[in-house]
Amino acid sequence: MHPIKNLIRGNKLFRKYHFDEFKDDLQELIINGQKPKVLFISCCDSRITTDFMIGSKPGDLFTLRNIGNFVPPYSTDGEFHGNASAIEYAISVLKVSNIIVCGHSHCGACQSLYEDIPDTNDYINIRKWLELGEEAKQITLKNKHLYKNKEEIYKATEKNSIICQLKNLLTYPAIKRKVDTKEITIHGWYYDLMDGSIEYYNEKSNSYENINNYL
Repeated sequence: MHPIKNLIRGNKLFRKYHFDEFKDDLQELIINGQKPKVLFISCCDSRITTDFMIGSKPGDLFTLRNIGNFVPPYSTDGEFHGNASAIEYAISVLKVSNIIVCGHSHCGACQSLYEDIPDTNDYINIRKWLELGEEAKQITLKNKHLYKNKEEIYKATEKNSIICQLKNLLTYPAIKRKVDTKEITIHGWYYDLMDGSIEYYNEKSNSYENINNYL
């Protein structure tokens, strides 16, 4: 089936079998406005299915997806910054109380950090964007002796990148201020595509642990 026809068919099935489950909630959200408590930053990877993997419903999450679930540092250069504006909107307008940076296994962005990106205009924005993963790569390579193969290096890079993106979040003055006053809590999650499990970053132990032990 043509991919677009498949999507249209999916919408028909959604409206027929599932929309009524959310209809009342959506009506309330339309009337009273959205009030999500969580900014969820994840990857554009087509294998990431946020609503399914954590059971979220309309209105639960303000979602920002980009290549590699990277967080650009705060900037005041006056240029167009889609990611930064989404973060600011979540913090200053929606006033979310939690921010989750959710990385994942088998991440093409993190793997690309170890590959040659064509030096052409067709990749100019990709090359620039991947600079946001360079720190995670360097941290990983400093401990290269701990890993047996490329797959372990990629996985370590994915997890180190989440930590780096959490650090970048704190460059936003509003986030830093609200973290200090405990109005906002930031979280690092790692989703495994192979089994659907999630680990969280424990800052105290500087390690990843099973999400079931989180709260």
